This record gives sequence, structure tokens and C-alpha cells, in this order.
Amino acid sequence: MKQSFSEFIELRGMRIHARIWGPINAPQLFLLHGWMDVSATFQFLVDALTRDWRVIAPDWRGFGLSQWNNHSYWFPDYVADLDALLAHYSPDTPARLVGHSMGGNAACLYAGIRPERVASLVSLEGFGLYFIDSAEAPDRYAKWLDQLRAGPAFTRYANRAEFAARLRRGNTRLTADQATFLAEHLGRETSDKQVVVAGDPFHKLPNPVRYRLDEAKACWRRVVAPVLWVAARDSFIMKSYAGKDGEADFKDRNSCFRDIRVEVLEDAGHNLHHDQPVQVARLIEEFCS
Repeated sequence: MKQSFSEFIELRGMRIHARIWGPINAPQLFLLHGWMDVSATFQFLVDALTRDWRVIAPDWRGFGLSQWNNHSYWFPDYVADLDALLAHYSPDTPARLVGHSMGGNAACLYAGIRPERVASLVSLEGFGLYFIDSAEAPDRYAKWLDQLRAGPAFTRYANRAEFAARLRRGNTRLTADQATFLAEHLGRETSDKQVVVAGDPFHKLPNPVRYRLDEAKACWRRVVAPVLWVAARDSFIMKSYAGKDGEADFKDRNSCFRDIRVEVLEDAGHNLHHDQPVQVARLIEEFCS
């Protein structure tokens, strides 16, 4: 297992944790994790990389070892945090970005907002969210208000072994060793020695502001860097694109990028960097080198 170390930096008034692997003079590769995830869970992918990279993976605000908001989270903050992160670690050089799920969505937006700051972009299952009709707004706001009043909380587990078992039920492709590693980094102990997800429970609140696909597409059309979209055949995301209308939607989304390559991995679910780390690492290195 390749060794990493931690740095804590201040970005936009928040104390942000970054996990770093590799020699200081190697080419930089930024790994951006997904929702309810942490930087350490890229370990399997990093171990599968065959070349020397300076891998920099932050914990987004409210996740892992980074500072919490302790109130609602808004997606544009992740884009702004990424801008600040790159200003800190790569102020003069366009960055190689690899994002999974939420991290991929943030990276895709950022690459169109700041096209000159991105050299290449790999999105692992970060293809934009579902279209939400504006007619749903009243119910979404009501649900958000109700959960704000109730106060969010995570499920508690008796210990990390129980949490690891829960992770394996959620992804049957995980080995016992992988689940044990993930439980160590994805979980945190409470004051009474139980284990909960290592993140701010306010992430559980529904976003009352609908996802604006048209705005995302406008950003994607501004991307000038080469783009690689990597999908997993068995993921819930790709299953949502099944059927004629779904396939057309998927193609319409990736057609917004002027220079894009799409790869679909077999025998992998949404966490494809856990399920097929060697294949994902090979694609990233071929594309970003």
C-alpha cells in the first residue's frame, strides 16, 4: 500500500484536509471524491497507478477531516473550493482533474468556468444530476424545512466491523480487506464509542434548489480540455439511462464537450474505482500522460 501524508490548509475561511501521495517533483494529479466519501478511499486507485504521480486529494468541506459547515451545503461552494485548492497547489499550471460522482460534477463545471486552469478532465460517473421539474419546488422546500427542524443524524453502528459489513452489503464487490480499510476512513467514533459516517449530517438534507441542467450544459460547452467520461455498466446511474430516451439524454450530455471520450467498464458499479481500480488507473494514466 502506497503511503500518504496529510496536510491541513485554509481555503476560503475553512480548514481543509488534503491527502497526498507520491514524490514532490512528479506530475500532479488531483483526485476529487464523491458525496459521503473521503479522500482516503482513492487508496485502491492510487495503489494501481504504475507511474510516479504527485496525487493530491482533498476532503471536501464537511467530509472526512475537513471542517464542517454545521448547516446546509450549497454546490457552488465546492466549485469555489476547487478554485482555491488549485490556486494553492497549482497556481501557475493547468491541472489534471479526476473526479468521482459529486467530484466529477464539480470538476466538469469548473473546467467550463475556468477553462484555462484545466489541462485534462476525467469524470468517473459524474455526468450531471437528474432533471428536476420546477413544479417540484414547493415540496422540495417543505421537505428541506421539515428536516432542518428535525435535525439531521447518521445511522450509528456498534463498531467498525459492523460498519464494514454494512459497506459490503451496499457493494458486494468489496473484499473483506477493502471494506475494513474503508470503514477505518469512512467512519468516525462518537463519544460513546459507536461509529458513524465521517461527515457532517447536514449533507443528508435534500437540496431545496433544483438542479439546473441547462446551466450545467452551458458550462460544459465552454470546456476546452480533453475529457474522459468513465461509466460503470452496473451502476445505478447508467441503469437510469437505459432505454431510448435515457440513451439519448446521456449522448446529449456528453455531446456538450468538444473533445470527449467515453469508456464503459464491465463488472463495476457506481464506485468503479473500488470495483476495478486497475482498469480505472490504466484509463487515467493513458489519458492524462
